[in-house]
Amino acid sequence: MAAAAAVSPGSAAIKTVQHDHPLNKKMLIALIIVSTALCAIVSFLFCLWIYRQKKSQCFSDPKKPTRGSTDGIKGLSLGPILGKFGSMKMGGNKKGSVAMIEYQLIEAATDKFNESNVLGEGGFGCVYRAHFDDDNLIAAVKRLNCERQDAETEFENEVDLLGKIRHSNIITLLGYCIYGDTRFIVYELMHNGSLEAQLHGPSHGSALSWHLRMKIALDTARGLEYLHENCNPPVIHRDLKSSNILLDSNYNAKLSDFGLAVASGLQKSNIKLSGTLGYVAPEYILD
Repeated sequence: MAAAAAVSPGSAAIKTVQHDHPLNKKMLIALIIVSTALCAIVSFLFCLWIYRQKKSQCFSDPKKPTRGSTDGIKGLSLGPILGKFGSMKMGGNKKGSVAMIEYQLIEAATDKFNESNVLGEGGFGCVYRAHFDDDNLIAAVKRLNCERQDAETEFENEVDLLGKIRHSNIITLLGYCIYGDTRFIVYELMHNGSLEAQLHGPSHGSALSWHLRMKIALDTARGLEYLHENCNPPVIHRDLKSSNILLDSNYNAKLSDFGLAVASGLQKSNIKLSGTLGYVAPEYILD
């Protein structure tokens, strides 16, 4: 009897442990479910934040460039030269700031607009190769005669839009200058010129393999996608053609010449067809 009494407490203890075990298991399962749900919610919120950041990227701080080609990075690495150019904030409701460059610097960089530095000619003026000696920076300078009001409007429009947009397949604006009736826009230099010059120039496209042609087409499409889908409001180029698709030293394609471009969210009903006959963005007719 004594032995039985000695064993009895042990048996009760064993029964108690077996009774508590299912409760601990349920608590563990509940903790796992709650932790998983919290992780899912946090992941969803993080993805939503990234999506919204990308949607608002178009008109973000112009001092923070997006990824781009080697030429684009060189163009943005201005160093001390921007200190000499100074910075002028665009007025009104325009966002961002663009470097205002002294006329004397541009005149010296183009060797007083020597004809040997002419890279091309457009409807309102010439594009020159410019070498800023002090900083070993080579850029392209578009010189515009703005005696006509439409030329002045296109100049202001291009500086305004390119001052806000940063993308690896869109030309980088380095600065601008106003001198009398003449306007200057300074861009990164695109060493291989325009797609039109490559296709219809002396080489007749011999430097463009099928792989490069596909790459140029995709780069152009990415630039347009960014303007149409990621800018807020969307931007319609309105003058897309081979002469406005520029190629850097690695044949990365970039859209240029935004003088006729419009932000379609503003007074959309008043937008008229403009530019060279050819590509028309579907945003013209889509609500």
